Amino acid sequence: MKTLLVTGGAGFIGGNFVLDLLAQGGFRVVNLDKLTYAGNLDTLAPLKANPDHVFVQGDIGDRALIERLLAEHRPDAVVNFAAESHVDRSIDGPAEFVQTNVVGTLNLLERALGYWRGLPLERQDGFRFLHVSTDEVYGSLGPVGKFTEETAYAPNSPYSASKAASDHLVRAFHHTYGLPTLTTNCSNNYGPYQFPEKLIPLMIQKALAGEALPVYGDGRNVRDWLFVRDHCRAIRRVLEAGRTGEVYNVGGDSERENIHVVKTICALLDQRRPLADGRRRDSLITYVKDRPGHDRRYAIDSGKLQRELGWAPQETFESGIARTVDWYLDNQAWCGRVLDGSYRMERLGA
Repeated sequence: MKTLLVTGGAGFIGGNFVLDLLAQGGFRVVNLDKLTYAGNLDTLAPLKANPDHVFVQGDIGDRALIERLLAEHRPDAVVNFAAESHVDRSIDGPAEFVQTNVVGTLNLLERALGYWRGLPLERQDGFRFLHVSTDEVYGSLGPVGKFTEETAYAPNSPYSASKAASDHLVRAFHHTYGLPTLTTNCSNNYGPYQFPEKLIPLMIQKALAGEALPVYGDGRNVRDWLFVRDHCRAIRRVLEAGRTGEVYNVGGDSERENIHVVKTICALLDQRRPLADGRRRDSLITYVKDRPGHDRRYAIDSGKLQRELGWAPQETFESGIARTVDWYLDNQAWCGRVLDGSYRMERLGA
């Protein structure tokens, strides 16, 4: 049985990864999460009695804590999901993003390097540090083309700049010190357990309540949508067979304009939970002033991951968004507990 130290494992992507990994079996997970507003122990409730899951509340920037966890649990890999991740929040407060995403990642790398150097040679060969990042580090695309692993970095928000810096640190620790690192850059994730400040869960919650649906700008910004459990499968595959020092882009092959995403959610909810007054939910769409520095289009070329490691997304956007809407309808109690007063679906980063 392999042991993984997973950071940020009570958040959206990290929580889904931990749940899926332990359902698969053969792993023990030490799950470190700071439990900021976006970390939620309710997500991990199915693991409450699982002896292969050890939850620790703490910060990746805590040197003594990271050293203790590495020494005590002797992991075979570190998987770093821990990050401040919301672009709008980064506009309002960039310093927190630098502290977690840059300084925190640096501390994790330094502690992992010391731990790795002290391992027996046979365990050194098998150790991995996998850093989970975003396509936003590449900046904005024109109407054609896709991001590849060779695309130059051009981050346009404080969030993406902080993630770009952390990516560069991971690369440097491999090339300078030999630490066996892997980096994944993913497109926009969606699915169960996503905090409702992001587009899809926010629109689901507002549309359920019959509230106005704010769409930035003209709604024509394009994102490549990736179902979170497809992403989790990709991370497991990179961890198993990825070449150290390499970057792997993970995309859903599902480019959609934001307005299309919102209208799809409206149609699905109209079918499943019609409004009492009979209105169509797309009548609630309201165009609002665009976000500062809003990238026009992202699209990921995940051909390298598909060719080298045999991964491909299993969900289309249509199947994934239907599964997602159904999950939120079935888990309104989870949503209610998440919205504890620190965030009330208000606009941030204006």
